[in-house]
Parts: sequence; C-alpha cells; structure tokens
Amino acid sequence: MTALLNIKTRRKKLERDEKKESTLESSRKVVHLRVYRKNPKQDKSSHFDKFEVPVQRWSTVLDALLHAKGYLDKSIAIRYSCRMASCGSCGMKINGIPRLACYTKVSEIDGNIITCEPLPNFPVIRDLVGDFSDFFEHHSAMEPFIHNQNADIVDENRLTEFIQTPEDVENYLQFSYCIKCGLCYSACPSVGSDTRFPGPQALAQAYRYVADNRDDATQSRLNIVDNKHGIWRCHFAGSCSVVCPKGVDPALGIQLLRGHLVNFSKNDKKLAESRTRNLGKT
Repeated sequence: MTALLNIKTRRKKLERDEKKESTLESSRKVVHLRVYRKNPKQDKSSHFDKFEVPVQRWSTVLDALLHAKGYLDKSIAIRYSCRMASCGSCGMKINGIPRLACYTKVSEIDGNIITCEPLPNFPVIRDLVGDFSDFFEHHSAMEPFIHNQNADIVDENRLTEFIQTPEDVENYLQFSYCIKCGLCYSACPSVGSDTRFPGPQALAQAYRYVADNRDDATQSRLNIVDNKHGIWRCHFAGSCSVVCPKGVDPALGIQLLRGHLVNFSKNDKKLAESRTRNLGKT
C-alpha cells in the first residue's frame, strides 16, 4: 500500500514538473539579432552578423546582446555598465531608433528581428561602441558647475550652504536628470551637419545652470552659446526630446535659453542667499 502511494506521489510530482516546464517554455522565444560589425583599425567596411538568441518576456535587448557575446561570438564590442538606465553607457540604434539597450525590452519591439547599430553622429571605435570625445568636449565647454565665489572652499573649517526654495529647485531639476547617454546628440540633424554645434545635451545643460539661482554667471554662459555655431544652429526638430530616456526634454531647455538671449525672458533671477558656519573640530 505504501509503495503504491509513493508511486502516485512521484507521478503527480512529475506531472507538476512537466506542466511547469511547459509554462516556462511557452514564455520563451527566439529572436533574430542583427548586430552591426566594424573595426576601423582593420577594415573600413562594415557588415551585419546574425544570431538566433533565446529570450523571455522580461529580457532586454542588452540581455540578448550579452547572450550573443557570451555564447555565440565573444568578439562583439558593446559598452554597458549599470544595466538600470542610470549610466547611459549602452546607447545604440535599435531598429532605427536611438535607445538604451538595457531600458528596451524585447517584448516592446514588433516582430522577432532586432537590428542593433552604433549611434549616429559618433565615430565608430568598434561595432556598437562610439567615440564620445567630441560629445564630452561640448559638454565641458558649457562649464557644467556652479559659478559663485561663495561656493569656493577657501577655509576647510567653514561651510557655506545656499538656501533654495522648492520652487527654485524646480526651475532646473528636470534638466539635471541628464545621464549623458548621447541619444539626443545622435538624433539631432544639426549635429550631423555641423561638428562645432554643441548639440542638445550641452545646450540643455547650459540652461540648467542659467536657471539655477546659486549660479551668478548668467551672462558669461549666454556668451558661450551666442554664436553661429551655437544655439542658433538648432532648427528645433525636436527629435532630441523624443528619444531622451529620462524625460529631460532638451528642446525645451534650448527654447528657454533662447528666450534669455532675445530678452523674451528677463535675466533677473534672484541669487540664492548663502550662509556660512564654522565646523567643529573633532
């Protein structure tokens, strides 16, 4: 009798395992991954390699690429880091649209063919990895830090802090969410036609500091972008805001910055008050 019960118990367990495995298999599918391949140091030509990659409902494009790199072709060059849309490293063109690979689920893409290419407007280092040197130089040219002599640490035993209201912070907070992923830069048609144009990321960050009432260098910041290769090269295509994964809306920042240059917006922000206190020695 005991042996019969054990047989029935094992049979039920096997049935449950088979059902579970069947459910798991139904959640899986295979996608066809087309990966752009180019190594300028060896050959100027480029081509696409095709891979069949198993994915699940929650798989991202980055997951698919890492599977191809780990199990099918270890030579695939890809840049990534945080895998949570914070570092901006895995930007690429996915089925013709600049996106973050770690932020794009396979289930969001129509069909089972996924084409991955490097971001436009960036020189290709290899495969999906672009050269961000010019991009970061444009960002650096905007002097992305607070200009205010009260913010300088002269005496390490004294601490200066600025007093801001929630409304003061709201003026620039949206534009501080930029993760420098380069998607807006790659989608901008003006960048493609003028390499001296700073691009939407840099211009939006210029406005971020113009709007910050801790900063007292508004006029010098406006002078940086007020030239024929600067803010006036923007034709307001708006594609930068469409592809931004963090909702920064660079096109809005550029228009608000233009408002200051044409005196549509008054350059009369009230600088934040500061207070200094001594730090107790321990």
